[in-house]
Amino acid sequence: MKLSLFIITFNEERNLARCLEAASGICDEIIIVDSGSTDGTKAIAEKYGAKFFTRKFDGYAAQKGYALAQCTGEWALSLDADEFIDEALKAEIRKIKEQPCGGNADAMPAGYELLRVNYFLGRRMKHSGLKNDVILRLARRDKAKFTGGLVHEKLEVSGAVSRISAGHIQHYSYCSIHNYFEKFNKYTTLGAAKKAESGRRPNLFISFIRIPFDFFRRYLLQLGILDGAPGFIWCAFSAFYPFVKYMKWWEADNVKDNLS
Repeated sequence: MKLSLFIITFNEERNLARCLEAASGICDEIIIVDSGSTDGTKAIAEKYGAKFFTRKFDGYAAQKGYALAQCTGEWALSLDADEFIDEALKAEIRKIKEQPCGGNADAMPAGYELLRVNYFLGRRMKHSGLKNDVILRLARRDKAKFTGGLVHEKLEVSGAVSRISAGHIQHYSYCSIHNYFEKFNKYTTLGAAKKAESGRRPNLFISFIRIPFDFFRRYLLQLGILDGAPGFIWCAFSAFYPFVKYMKWWEADNVKDNLS
């Protein structure tokens, strides 16, 4: 069966080549949906023979849903540009796509969950709330869809879901603290916009008192202390994330009130 790899991008020249190289040999088609990159992302995509689309970003679920709709393979594999599949996982995916397209196809799972291993500041994170990160990423195209909104998109399938136990995705989401805060700013802004859509009012006091409890949960209960200095930094930044999101939500709400 044919496998389509699809990725959404924005200024991903640092990661994209490695991502596509890692997936080489199992993909029959590569779909890239870009939201206006100004770096070498498009050139790298074209070097690997990808079908390159430009689309204004209007939320992760909508962007990935559009990318999925461009796929033509029976199977579709969703990756982010900073995710790289290892050889063991490639071998398992190859077995799945090599199964016959006949009557047995309907008896196959509609999707597969994959193990993702997360890295932060160059260290593999085995705790800190990042352990056992299992995600649905491989699906029958005709049975898959994305749900969600601006943030926290989710791939869903109609049918049974199985899990690939061999191999994993290597996820290098943050290569530096500077890079972390570039994404931190983007995600907190999108998160605040999603909160604002609810019509509720933000409670800054509750978001503030959550900070030490969130840090305690990640650093001690989820054993972030065993991840060394990167674990401490990750837990501290993660505990602060909801507060910044709520402050941006409050700011937008307060500006709206002042203009009314």
